[in-house]
Amino acid sequence: MANCVIHTIVSSFWCLSTRSIAATMNVPKIHVTKITTTPSSLVADLDYLNNFTSSTTTSKHYTTTNNSNTNFNKSTTQLTQKSMEIAKLHLIMEIVSDRLEMHKNVGAQRDNWNHLLLTSVNTITLSASTMLALAATSTTSSGAPLMALKVSSTILFIAATGILSVMNKIQPSQLAEEQRNAARLFKQLHGELRTKVSLGNVNEFDVSEAMERVLALDKAYPLPLLGTMLDKFPHKVEPAVWWPQRKKKHQWKEEGNNNNGWDSRLEGEMKAIVKALRKKDMAEYMSLSRKALNLNKVLAVSGPLLTGFAAIGSACLGSVNGSWPVMFGVVGGALACVVNTIEHGGQVGMVVELYRSLTGFFKLMEETIQQNLREKDIQRRENGEMFEIKVALQLGRNVEELRQFSSSTQKDFASKIF
Repeated sequence: MANCVIHTIVSSFWCLSTRSIAATMNVPKIHVTKITTTPSSLVADLDYLNNFTSSTTTSKHYTTTNNSNTNFNKSTTQLTQKSMEIAKLHLIMEIVSDRLEMHKNVGAQRDNWNHLLLTSVNTITLSASTMLALAATSTTSSGAPLMALKVSSTILFIAATGILSVMNKIQPSQLAEEQRNAARLFKQLHGELRTKVSLGNVNEFDVSEAMERVLALDKAYPLPLLGTMLDKFPHKVEPAVWWPQRKKKHQWKEEGNNNNGWDSRLEGEMKAIVKALRKKDMAEYMSLSRKALNLNKVLAVSGPLLTGFAAIGSACLGSVNGSWPVMFGVVGGALACVVNTIEHGGQVGMVVELYRSLTGFFKLMEETIQQNLREKDIQRRENGEMFEIKVALQLGRNVEELRQFSSSTQKDFASKIF
């Protein structure tokens, strides 16, 4: 009985376990849905749309990058060109500064020539005249002292004649004045170039104009003595010209109805100034220059001529009867010293060059004013107010005096400085 009960329990437990395991292992069956295949036309459309979007985005990015690079390259090119023009002006400024020092040094040297040669020639001439006078008053019976004094005096007179001929040919005082003017004008040019570089508004025209001005100054005031030296005794006196042929400036034209500071009153004022400069100032200084040149010619011929006569008188002393050899030697030597002192001590050649430079200054003002008046487009002229101030200061006047001068009927000299 007991065995039956145990067997029944075990059988029940086994059945229960089997059911439990079966229940546990009975996993629901998963139904997999079949994926429908996408048609090939739809796939092609999607690929085309994807490629179009990618290409459009890439094209837009490339176009934007290309435009940015183009603008950058343009700005870089403009900046590089502007920097190059500024660098060129800096180079020209260095050349101008070197020219300035050269002309200053050469001018000081030639001014020393004038003083040293004048002192030497006058000393030689007076020594020769003294020797000739001593030889004439010698009472010794021997002829050796007389001959020695006579020969020495003749040699000194001949040397003075040769030195004076060279000195009067080159005119050291006039050479020194030329170099002083050149140094002043190169300094002025250097200041103008420095101002342009500081402002930064530089173009090719400024560079070419600066080069032309440097070459024009080199031509107007040459440094060498041989070959390119200016003629000190020309047949016709001309104003000094140190500027190149004036060209039309390519100025930026402003838009609008602005008259650029010009009106009928200012134009009439400038015309009156040009008329006064031509008829009064330039005519007066040209006349003074011609008078100084004629005086210099007379003095330049008289000095060597007097010392030459003195040399002839010294050579003839004791050989001919009469007092004329002594008169030629002593008086000729004394007069030669006076003439040399007037010519080179008074620096008549410098005065001639000074008058030529002043006439050239007025001529430059006249050309500048006429160039502005001939320009029909007012916007391309220099600013009227600035131009009026510049002209007034160059003539030594203020603006009110300049306006009163142009409106007055009794015309005087336009310049109050010279």
